[in-house]
Amino acid sequence: MAGVVVIRNGWVVENTLEARLAEAGMTIGAVADLDDGSDHLGSVIDIPVDLFGHLNRAYGPEPVAIVVPDGVQVDAPVVVVVLTDADASAVFPRVIVRCGAGATLTVVELHTSTDVASLVVPVLEATVDRDGHFRHALVQEMGPRIWQLAHQAFKVGQSGTVEAFTAGLGGDYARTRIDCRLVGRGAEGRLAAAYFGEGDQTLDFRTFQEHAAPDTTSELLFKGALDGSSHSIYSGLIRVRPEAVRTRAHQTNRNIKLSPDAWAETVPNLEIETDDVVCSHASTVSPVDEDQRFYLESRGVPTRVAEQLLLEGFFQDVADAAPVPGVAEILKDALIERLDRRTGSSPSEPGSGSTGIDSATGDAGSAVAVGDAQ
Repeated sequence: MAGVVVIRNGWVVENTLEARLAEAGMTIGAVADLDDGSDHLGSVIDIPVDLFGHLNRAYGPEPVAIVVPDGVQVDAPVVVVVLTDADASAVFPRVIVRCGAGATLTVVELHTSTDVASLVVPVLEATVDRDGHFRHALVQEMGPRIWQLAHQAFKVGQSGTVEAFTAGLGGDYARTRIDCRLVGRGAEGRLAAAYFGEGDQTLDFRTFQEHAAPDTTSELLFKGALDGSSHSIYSGLIRVRPEAVRTRAHQTNRNIKLSPDAWAETVPNLEIETDDVVCSHASTVSPVDEDQRFYLESRGVPTRVAEQLLLEGFFQDVADAAPVPGVAEILKDALIERLDRRTGSSPSEPGSGSTGIDSATGDAGSAVAVGDAQ
């Protein structure tokens, strides 16, 4: 790993960075400790989009900045662990990323908690300068009584690229808003997400793909599976500004219902203000394909294993978008764990937040696993 940051209840309790990267000018630390910290705060979200954004800005105790100078190639991931173990609290973590011109950076965020009833409002601001390449993964596996209202915002400059991956697994109600603003010519944004709801969870995703420059490209693929009486909501908007000629933008949301009581809402949208563009959107909600399951069962594959194979195949293209193999493994393990619970093979509770964080010490157990996968 290039570095590790552990944020516990909004406060930084661990912060490490490889010496060679520090010598190259890369910095990780609290915004208040940086000489130019005021330049980074609000660099992407100048005005919060809702009340919770204002609360994060007002009450976030220690925003963290990860700054990579121009031309620096960071070949190992920076792992950020956001741990909540304070009960009946409101927690406002904030991570700010600057990927300089011609630089590369991978950040993996692990959001987890103990079994507490709290509100968590995390914010990510990420700027990708000209020819920069930023890869980001968020694994959300909060406890079953957590409400999470998250906001991720990316601003991509000329010929820059952002690849963002989200795994939505935990929480009671978990909402994630993702803004991808392509402001430089030739900028690219690739967004992928996998989510699995069980019990009476609600997983809510809202995405905005904004094209504000010519020759920009965005690809979005969100896939989810729903069990029990869980509920998923997807609302997405592709907005093409008048100056964004030759835009290519695609948006896809697909859902599988594993239970008749599960519910999925999906609302893709297009807002196009110019011609000479290629844009599409698609959404589906369906049960597991009975013919495919019967085909496997007729060849001696047990029902649970057949469902596991079908769901692994369903999520495979999303898992392939994970920036490091360890994140894809976390998604696969979570899938197997949830299918075990579905068949009564595991005593674990839904949304147990089991990403390897020791609640007493804040040690980043999963962070090591993710980094080693590189």
